[in-house]
Amino acid sequence: MYPLVFKPILKELVWGGRKLADLGKALPADKPIGESWEVVDLPDDQSVVAEGAYAGMTLQSLCERERDALLGPVALDGGRFPLLVKYIHAERTLSVQVHPDEEACARMGRGRPKNEAWYILDAEPGAVLYLGLKPGTTRAQLEASIADGSIEQLLVQVEAKPGMLAPVRPGTLHAIGAGIVLAEVQQPSDTTYRVYDWGRVGLDGKPRQLHIAESLECTRLDAAVDVTQTQLDAGHFLGAIHALADGEVAIDGGGPRVVVALGGTAVLSSSTLGSPLMLSRGKVALVPHAVSDAKVRDAGEGKVLVVRFPAGG
Repeated sequence: MYPLVFKPILKELVWGGRKLADLGKALPADKPIGESWEVVDLPDDQSVVAEGAYAGMTLQSLCERERDALLGPVALDGGRFPLLVKYIHAERTLSVQVHPDEEACARMGRGRPKNEAWYILDAEPGAVLYLGLKPGTTRAQLEASIADGSIEQLLVQVEAKPGMLAPVRPGTLHAIGAGIVLAEVQQPSDTTYRVYDWGRVGLDGKPRQLHIAESLECTRLDAAVDVTQTQLDAGHFLGAIHALADGEVAIDGGGPRVVVALGGTAVLSSSTLGSPLMLSRGKVALVPHAVSDAKVRDAGEGKVLVVRFPAGG
């Protein structure tokens, strides 16, 4: 096998815009594009290999046909490749939402857990992230704020700055504010419960569905987010940011690894690549377990996020 690049899957969303074009995405004209899914293995969305011997194959097919070579000791997550990677542009503020953990999914008898983390690529002046509830918030206060539309007053607001890393655990009420472009890595799940949508309508002109009961079932009142970290430990996956001007980085270790290009240009090479793979800002490469000698070096202000899995999967 060889390091894999997939065809982006673009998502038209009411809060999206045009800035993902700055990450090399070919956007359709006059549509608000909010997300570009780079690595995904879900029932309704499948990454397709863009080039090489596996061109045209889906990620799910690769997991079935080349499981040992692709995953090594790392287990599938709910029968799926254990990571989803996307880029997001929030032209407008996203809904206030929450994702369930495994226990909440079991209690409700539906949904898939979603643990995620964000890396801020760009942020307009004054842009904010909404990350959890203010300390001391009670369930009664939360319910009342949902009912009267004042929930913004209970949310912790953090100024978004390029280079910020924000791990968002399941159970954390959150929203991405307007004017932000970020990279997101997460468990393979699209289970999202909206608690508040700022009074807007969707692309069809109708209010988008809210999930008040489910949100209250999932929300942890004490969930907090530490945005001062430089290394990522989200439990299900690990991540490290590398400024490549500091030197070449070995992309080794058991299991698959995902390289997310955050800035400049990087060069990914291995013995299984006929020629090095150029990773400009906005590109993502999946390094299979069988590729044990991959490395990435600078080709001009390169910066990457390397995502791995805990030992043994």
